[in-house]
Amino acid sequence: MKWRQLMLAFIATICLIFAGNALAQTDVNINNTNLIRFGGSVIVPENQAVENALAFGGSVTVSPNAKVLDTAIAFGGDVVLKKGAQVEGDAYSFGGKIVQEPGATITGERATFSDRHGMMYGANRGRSSFFAQYFFSALFRISAAVVAAILGLIILHTSPQFLPNLARKLRQHSGLSALWGIGAIVSFVFATIFLAITLIGIPLIPLLSLTAVITALVGSLGVALFVGQCLVRDGNRSLQQQFLVGLAILTVLTLIPFFGGLVVFLVNLFGLGVILLWKFGTARPEIAIE
Repeated sequence: MKWRQLMLAFIATICLIFAGNALAQTDVNINNTNLIRFGGSVIVPENQAVENALAFGGSVTVSPNAKVLDTAIAFGGDVVLKKGAQVEGDAYSFGGKIVQEPGATITGERATFSDRHGMMYGANRGRSSFFAQYFFSALFRISAAVVAAILGLIILHTSPQFLPNLARKLRQHSGLSALWGIGAIVSFVFATIFLAITLIGIPLIPLLSLTAVITALVGSLGVALFVGQCLVRDGNRSLQQQFLVGLAILTVLTLIPFFGGLVVFLVNLFGLGVILLWKFGTARPEIAIE
């Protein structure tokens, strides 16, 4: 483990946090036609028209008699149309709902995507709702772990050196893997913004998201093997046994309330980073396929 690389990863994370806080305090206005806000809500002023209104971590509110000519999207909030407001294109809410007051219209499509297993849903529910949410979240994560175990064992059987190479990369370049992961997340956010403000780019967002999820999933299998190798140093243990031990430990950690979400984020961060480092970094080891 190289402490200089870990320090660089820590500094990059701090810079990313401060950059996010700065963006959260201001609206990004592109050519006076696109309103974008990070970490907060967007409000389209009364009697004004904009092309797009996008809120990452907040709601989109279209004031009375205001107009959105293309798309209104809220990630982690609601899309609210006040009296007489218009959205001539589509309206989407990820983790919230769409609210239309009398006289408000949406010409195009409208859809909501609520994550009942994540942090955005049920934040103000009672204790019984919390336990119900935790039960389904735990069931989902255990099912995902079973699928990951099957996929990992298949990969270890068909390509025995692939996951060990990822684990070795992670052991040798932990900080660099974190930097690659942070860079990938930042690039994903800006790519999503670019696609969202273009008419032909919106259908590509699910494909981009699917690619990122699959990449992070495969990389997380290497993280599980890395954790297993760190905990099981017995030379008599096979790679399969080390992988399953690491996956079991990570799964248990993800089931801890509140802390589990951080574990999932870190596993995906390092998994995404180590895959990109292995693929695009220098001195990439070869895969021996048997």
